[in-house]
Amino acid sequence: QVQLVESGGDSVQAGGSLRLSCAVYGFASSSICMAWFRQAPGKAREGVADINLVGSTHYADSVKGRLNIARDHAKSTLYLQMNSLKPEETEMYYCAARYGACSFAYDSNFGYWGQGTQVTVSS
Repeated sequence: QVQLVESGGDSVQAGGSLRLSCAVYGFASSSICMAWFRQAPGKAREGVADINLVGSTHYADSVKGRLNIARDHAKSTLYLQMNSLKPEETEMYYCAARYGACSFAYDSNFGYWGQGTQVTVSS
């Protein structure tokens, strides 16, 4: 019953923008923590940003000022607005969720994951 579905991944030129979406099904909005992660082939998964139940956010240092995480409770959707994209950010982007404490630094604590959406940034 719990389901996360990402969309919005695409191919863009360096410096371009994309907005990723994650539709959320089966969670209680009052307690859910949500986050974005990303992973390149052969490399470790890294946290990008998270947002808690009251809208407080945290960002990886590498994306501060360029990426923005937001959620629309009415639409049960999580967003990641990405600006000034770099070629090294050509990665698979994943939406994740959990109940309880909210921190992308502890990805093992996120029990629910989407299948990912591919972002390709060309130079």
